[in-house]
Amino acid sequence: MSGRSKRESRGSTRGKRESESRSGSARVRRERDRERETEAPSSRGSPVRVKREVEPASAREALAPVVPAVRVKREREADEDSEPEREVRAKNGRMDSEDRRSRHCPYLDTINRSVLDFDFEKLCSISLSHINAYACLVCGKYFQGRGLKSHAYIHSVQFSHHVFLNLHTLKFYCLPDNYEIIDSSLEDITYVLKPTFTKQQIANLDKQAKLSRAYDGTTYLPGIVGLNNIKANDYANAVLQALSNVPPLRNYFLEEDNYKNIKRPPGDIMFLLVQRFGELMRKLWNPRNFKAHVSPHEMLQAVVLCSKKTFQITKQGDGVDFLSWFLNALHSALGGTKKKKKTIVTDVFQGSMRIFTKKLPHPDLPAEEKEQLLHNDEYQETMVESTFMYLTLDLPTAPLYKDEKEQLIIPQVPLFNILAKFNGITEKEYKTYKENFLKRFQLTKLPPYLIFCIKRFTKNNFFVEKNPTIVNFPITNVDLREYLSEEVQAVHKNTTYDLIANIVHDGKPSEGSYRIHVLHHIWKRRDNDETNQQGA
Repeated sequence: MSGRSKRESRGSTRGKRESESRSGSARVRRERDRERETEAPSSRGSPVRVKREVEPASAREALAPVVPAVRVKREREADEDSEPEREVRAKNGRMDSEDRRSRHCPYLDTINRSVLDFDFEKLCSISLSHINAYACLVCGKYFQGRGLKSHAYIHSVQFSHHVFLNLHTLKFYCLPDNYEIIDSSLEDITYVLKPTFTKQQIANLDKQAKLSRAYDGTTYLPGIVGLNNIKANDYANAVLQALSNVPPLRNYFLEEDNYKNIKRPPGDIMFLLVQRFGELMRKLWNPRNFKAHVSPHEMLQAVVLCSKKTFQITKQGDGVDFLSWFLNALHSALGGTKKKKKTIVTDVFQGSMRIFTKKLPHPDLPAEEKEQLLHNDEYQETMVESTFMYLTLDLPTAPLYKDEKEQLIIPQVPLFNILAKFNGITEKEYKTYKENFLKRFQLTKLPPYLIFCIKRFTKNNFFVEKNPTIVNFPITNVDLREYLSEEVQAVHKNTTYDLIANIVHDGKPSEGSYRIHVLHHIWKRRDNDETNQQGA
């Protein structure tokens, strides 16, 4: 074949290819035009065929970024759950981010409930920090955090302890996998950590005498459980146990909503006393305890802090002094004042009396001078109204000499004899460093619950002496009407009292111990963490 024919054939082939490419590009353009015909919803929702017109390049460039933005927004809207769906998932605790292992944790059988003790201060056993504290449910120890370098994480890896409880949020976690555990079988642990009571349960506390069984198998009566004696805190234990059996005070602190919103000044530590007393009260009356005794460790730590170490755990104290301080501190922490603002403490325990005071001349003065002084205004009898939280009863002086058998006689006195102090007639001399006074007392208002403090200890410059006089008192129907003034007797309809608790001191003043008798259907004697039944 000649060169010309070859060139012609090549040209014809090239032309044929160009024509095919032009026809192909034409088909592509027609397909693109058909694709530009889209369906757009009308204002009434019916589809309308819209044919896209050719737009200038500038218009296309302006609309180009809008289309992907609309597409992204629609995709986000499609991915998001509706509000009702989110609420349902939140109620069931089944959000999309929930780990599947949360409801099928393989380590729940490693929990050891017999070692769990939530009565102690919630701080890390290594860093001693209160922040973000977790309890290991395998060994019972407290650790901080659950991050990669936290003490709880290291403990889980080192000892293969995997189940932890956040002591503040009450949520369970598995470490080191770090996922939340959701299981209804763990509810008994959170209830021991933070017991709660409904109004109906609180109303039925005094009606039920059913024994509860602890996790260790021992039986106990809620409210009649022992408090551990850490070292020398039995004086505080007896007072706290007595107060826990006063129904109005108990009911108030069993329901945390009654006091949790009380506003206190910034930095005020006294409200810690209220919180710890409420927690102790709920633990004492918890029918689902893991053990039949409670440790007042956190409560006493708050007492030491708020009293500025006046009352300590390691040193024996006076029960009456502690009772007086505790009631007044509790009243102040709840927002009460001396005169105007009342609290549950004053509603339950506060009464009032008239105090008549007369100044006496110095005993060394001549009789004539004494007579002259008695006519002065300074030596005239004055009267003041005063409130009280408890009544102090004075005992007669104990005998100094032994009887014929070389034994000291222990005298006995009826309760009404020492109550005569408040009949408005009996006068008693009180001495100060410089002056002497005669005082007599008359009750003007009786509180719903009356506390008698029998003064057995007498302090002098050298030692503390204990009066062993036995006080005989009835346990029911103690009528105090005769100790009220005549105008007040008509106001008070109920003036009789029944005994519900009795605190006793055994042994020497510096070496003795306190125990308590409590009435709950039957009399119970509690020596710290031991409870014994007593005959009526």
